[in-house]
Amino acid sequence: MEKMKILLVDDEERFLQTTKKLLEKKDIDAMTATSGEAALDILDTSIVHVVILDVKMPGMDGIETLRLIKSRHPLVEVIMLTGHATVESAVDGLKSGATDYVMKPCDINALMEKAAEAFEKRRILEEKINMASARTFMKSPRKILEEGEK
Repeated sequence: MEKMKILLVDDEERFLQTTKKLLEKKDIDAMTATSGEAALDILDTSIVHVVILDVKMPGMDGIETLRLIKSRHPLVEVIMLTGHATVESAVDGLKSGATDYVMKPCDINALMEKAAEAFEKRRILEEKINMASARTFMKSPRKILEEGEK
C-alpha cells in the first residue's frame, strides 16, 4: 500500500516543524509550506494525498487556497485547520471541497486519524476512476466474438 503524503500549510513555522516531526515519527511523509502560493507550487511538482491547511494566513487565505487546490488538483483531500473557527468559515470551507475541519490546538492522533480517513477516501475514489478507465479499454466477450467473425 502506498505511503500517505501530507502537506502542512500554515504561516506558523513552529507549528509546521513540530507537526512535521510528529508525523514523520509515525512513518508519514510530510512536507510544509508557509503560504497558499508555496503550497500550490509544491502540489504542482509533488505527489500529495492530503493537505492540512490553515484558514487564517497572510496573503492568500486558506479558503482561497482550498478553492485553487480543488480546481487544480481535485483528488487532493484537504482538511481545514484553524484556531479562529467560526460556523461561517467551516461551512465555507466544506462547501469549497474541504474533507473536514479541525480546531487548533489539535491532538496529533486526532489529526492523523482525520488524515487517514481522507487518504482512504482518496484511495477509494482513485480505485473507482481506475476501474471506469479500465472498462473503457476492455471489450465484452460478445464484442470480441463479433470482431472474430468479421
